Amino acid sequence: MNKSFDRPTWDEYFMLQAELAKLRSNCITRQVGAVIVRENRQIATGYNGTPPGVKNCFEGGCKRCQLRMEGKVASGEGLDRCLCNHAEANAIMHCAILGVGSGTKNSTLYTTFITCLECSKMAITIGIKKIVCLGNYPETDYELLHEAGLEVVILDKSRINHWIKVLLEEPDANLTPK
Repeated sequence: MNKSFDRPTWDEYFMLQAELAKLRSNCITRQVGAVIVRENRQIATGYNGTPPGVKNCFEGGCKRCQLRMEGKVASGEGLDRCLCNHAEANAIMHCAILGVGSGTKNSTLYTTFITCLECSKMAITIGIKKIVCLGNYPETDYELLHEAGLEVVILDKSRINHWIKVLLEEPDANLTPK
């Protein structure tokens, strides 16, 4: 019996994991989630926010984010004053903390926004070869990513929203043969 089931592609599946990770973000200006995957296995996750032991951004921990919320700092400006770690950086540090290190070679980074310049450099350094994202970021250097041989894929957010709807509104729909 050969039945076809409607289920997420691998890229959609891991982007759903990144969407789930961003729910832990404590940043008041933008919530981002990231997942690092090797051979269709999740090896690290991250979300943006202040470092452990530092007052959460939503509790006033990051003055730059507060100024951005007040309209005194534009998106992409004053990033050197932001205390929040990016989701991608947190996922990469997670690999270091757990000793995954060389296990990141030829891996894929799933992130709800394309990487900024700093996170792009980190991704290249640890051997990530593909970045899958849902949206743009003002500080992305696509030329750098291309020069380093990284493939960049921007997913259709409507597909992710479809799967979220299946989870929330139609829990049995994913079990129904096509």
